[in-house]
Amino acid sequence: KKVKEENKKSRGVDAGGEYAGANAKFATSTSLGKLSEFEENKLDTLERHLSDYKTALIEELEKSKFDTGYVILDDYYLIKKERQPDVIDYMHRLLRGTDYYLKVGTVRHRTNLIRNEEQTIGVELRQDIEELNLDRTLENLPTASDYLKSILDAMGKKVNIPDASTATFNSQAFEKLVLASGGVPRDFLTIYVDAIEVALAGGRSNYLTPTDIWKSASSLSYRTKLKNLRDDVFKDADAIENVFRDLMRFCIQEKKKTCFLISQDDAQKHPQLHEIILQLMDFKLIHVVEPDTSAASGRQGRFEAYTLDFSLFMEPRKRNIDVVEFWKFDEDRRRIGVREAPTYELERAQKAMQTKDNQKTEELIDKIESDTQI
Repeated sequence: KKVKEENKKSRGVDAGGEYAGANAKFATSTSLGKLSEFEENKLDTLERHLSDYKTALIEELEKSKFDTGYVILDDYYLIKKERQPDVIDYMHRLLRGTDYYLKVGTVRHRTNLIRNEEQTIGVELRQDIEELNLDRTLENLPTASDYLKSILDAMGKKVNIPDASTATFNSQAFEKLVLASGGVPRDFLTIYVDAIEVALAGGRSNYLTPTDIWKSASSLSYRTKLKNLRDDVFKDADAIENVFRDLMRFCIQEKKKTCFLISQDDAQKHPQLHEIILQLMDFKLIHVVEPDTSAASGRQGRFEAYTLDFSLFMEPRKRNIDVVEFWKFDEDRRRIGVREAPTYELERAQKAMQTKDNQKTEELIDKIESDTQI
């Protein structure tokens, strides 16, 4: 309705102008009016027939041989963030009180489940819906290892390979695969399959080695993650990639360390910039290793600790890089090397986002590869 009112105003203003210009503006305004009317009618129709749709779903399930049904919304984060609460609110009301289960697949820090206005729109986590995290982080490497081991062993049994997690690896390769995957089952299995092809191409068919793992991870993992970032984030991709490249320069080229810290005070002071870090974590280009730690060298406050993705530096012939082995602990049960990691200031991320960077991420990674080879 507001668009239609603007139509009338723009017609009155533009009527005395040049014919071509008036015609162009008139056509645009008319198009907006039709779009607004269509969206309004669609939403009205959906709301008006909600109970009819619910009844139809219940009746169809009763006709079937099944007791329950599942509605799965995958890649939910691709919906415009401001519209996400409306969509899940509608689906929740549609399926509530039925024998259907709603499952939503999404990326955590690109998801908005609730909007509080005159009335609350959406759903509340742990009250209306429950979160099920399919990935494991690197905060607890033994837990991630056990989780991925159980998946691989279960799949191995299906093809008559008992204890696949031990039978197909040498002593260190499985741990390297867990690290390379970042605890993500899909990445774990993708790298695993590719590593088998690498081993077979090298004339070995008995077991995988760390070399097979890093070759697979370096050729496959980060490229896939960059593609996912570019495909899924759209207009924000350039800014997020700028920050990622700056993090690589900071860690690998400047500080020569694979881990970095972010001050919790800095995160609270710059929540939008901190959100970029969290999105890089969602796309598995960086991984949290300790959400709450102190820092060495007299640095005050508490910090979050992250590592760059292992596909960037797993290759064993790297030189002059301190690979922080955060999964190992000293005698005081502190993670080795984490407290000594450098602090990345979020204001630096702001500058990176605003700087026009003509270097592609792949070009920077290739340069890092050549600079750090023995």
